[in-house]
Amino acid sequence: MTAPVFVLEPGAFAPVGGTVRLDGPEGRHAVSVKRLEPGEDVVLTDGQGRGVAGVVAAVQGKDVLEVEVREVLDEPEPEVRITVVQALPKGDRGELAVELMTEAGIDRIVPWAAARCVTQWRGERGAKALAKWRATAREAGKQSRRLRFPVVTDLMTTRQLAPLLREADLAAVLHEEGALPLATAELPAKGGIVLVVGPEGGVAPEELAAFAEAGAAAHKLGPSVLRTSTAGVAAGSVLLARTGRWS
Repeated sequence: MTAPVFVLEPGAFAPVGGTVRLDGPEGRHAVSVKRLEPGEDVVLTDGQGRGVAGVVAAVQGKDVLEVEVREVLDEPEPEVRITVVQALPKGDRGELAVELMTEAGIDRIVPWAAARCVTQWRGERGAKALAKWRATAREAGKQSRRLRFPVVTDLMTTRQLAPLLREADLAAVLHEEGALPLATAELPAKGGIVLVVGPEGGVAPEELAAFAEAGAAAHKLGPSVLRTSTAGVAAGSVLLARTGRWS
């Protein structure tokens, strides 16, 4: 079984042979929930690609862990980075989508206020919903043993997405009537791929037109129609396999 992962603030790492202190909420989770004991393996990461692997040297109280560093870890950015623009789903399906995409290996998640979204993020409610998405990405990153967690951006409108799509090396809108199959799309050897996942009501015609003008053609994923909360992970998985990141 692989070692559990906990988050350490950037700059708090130590070289091989040194000791790192894990405290606060992460330390409490390691000591009181995971009940780690001296001699057990553990990985600490800043969620930005840097981390250390070590063993628990000592446990103090209910929320402090001392870790002896055995190896310094460094995960570079992938050559092909995958962004999923996720239309806001209803209820807690947004957190489900973020969790699944994080576990699969998606690099960036962009919440999108699509025209046909039932859910709307406004004011304090929007801020809380965004915080939940980011917390979900962090926890799913730990659960899936990632050193580099996905970035969850601020909410974007259709107009704000245009520059993101234009800058991508491949931009694709998932659509059940898309003429191009995603499974055979020509992928870049390096750079960024942006996938747009619409809401349950579908991408509106004016949005499809705006995306096409920005260089994002409609692509079909497969014969079945997926829910918005699962389409991103399914499409992302196809690309992760095809780009060799799952090799």
